Amino acid sequence: MEASVAFSPRMPSPWPLQVAFLSTFVPRECGLATFTEDVMRAVDAHGVRCQVAAMERPGRGLYYDHRVFTTIREDTRSEYLAAAEAVNRREFDVLSVQHEFGIYGGEECEHLLDLMEAVEAPVVTTLHTVLSRPSAAMRRNLHRVAARSDALVVMNALGIDILAEVYDVDPSKIHVIHHGAPVVSKARKYTIKQDLGIQGSQVISTFGLLSAGKGLEYAVEAMPYIVARHPDVLYYILGQTHPVIKQEEGERYRESLQARARALGVDDHVRFVDKYFTKAELLAYLMATDIYLTPYLNLEQVTSGTLAYAMACGRPLVSTPYLYARFLLENDRGILVPPRDPRAMADACLRILDNPRLKARMEQANWDYGRAMVWSRVGAQYQQLFHSLAALRGPVVVSAPVPVRR
Repeated sequence: MEASVAFSPRMPSPWPLQVAFLSTFVPRECGLATFTEDVMRAVDAHGVRCQVAAMERPGRGLYYDHRVFTTIREDTRSEYLAAAEAVNRREFDVLSVQHEFGIYGGEECEHLLDLMEAVEAPVVTTLHTVLSRPSAAMRRNLHRVAARSDALVVMNALGIDILAEVYDVDPSKIHVIHHGAPVVSKARKYTIKQDLGIQGSQVISTFGLLSAGKGLEYAVEAMPYIVARHPDVLYYILGQTHPVIKQEEGERYRESLQARARALGVDDHVRFVDKYFTKAELLAYLMATDIYLTPYLNLEQVTSGTLAYAMACGRPLVSTPYLYARFLLENDRGILVPPRDPRAMADACLRILDNPRLKARMEQANWDYGRAMVWSRVGAQYQQLFHSLAALRGPVVVSAPVPVRR
């Protein structure tokens, strides 16, 4: 299903639109911060002026660039209200809230709701998690956030029915806009393996912050079946351990994966790259990838930036059937496999590796579909949505100051 905001790259701007984003932000190392920076750049390219109110964890302040106009400690209610006052004082035309559970403080995100109520501008809320079986508290929170929002954005069309049926949200205010992905050169795939020193290998990869919910142990357990038929296969597990997990238990999960690979005799075929990747580094590994694999266990996951990137890079995809994979891999754009099933995972990968024609068809189909996901398209769709809401309010007219007679 295509995004519900029509695409028009030359939509005229009746006035210079100013949008405030509420989110985590770079240099914080998290997917939401990176996503927000990418969306802001994409929208800015269409003539919209963007700034951000950056969410921070207590005691972990960061140094930001000029795009951040204020910061909010997630547990400090007064700073939410001060940020709302700053949005009003600076006369932003729209507030774009990036909603993710665990980012905003207060009981049931009360602090976020206080901010949204105090802001005078229209509110567009992008929902990064939409659970089909939420707790009662999560359901109340998201219902209230949706009620205060003038428009909602989801990156997965399957989220529309969930929001309507589970959270009692009016479907007419919901817009589907793709996650967004960078433009890459298709020709690069022919040289990138040599650049990375892995020429002659077939590459399966998974990227993201490591945690037990990723299901990577089942991908490691699939490797003996794959290597038996294709001894040139390498499986790259790319990324650091999730910072919260690392703080609580160190590198226990990564070490358990390494031990499992050794026990299965495939440690030479399973490679870990333990670092926080720049976008250029990530794209290099994706372009070198023959199959992108997401063995995730949380079938409620409604979006995945890494799966979106892999699709836009034209990679063949194998995944467990979480919500975003079900949406993105429909129409034979990939193969879905049951969770916790190494043999099914191996069979899906072997089906692609054994059949060059199937692999080539998947690559072309995913490359073609991915053109609708590039940031320039996504930025235009957000721009149109922001303008449509701001136009209902109209531009803020500030009277010229009256000279004081002395």
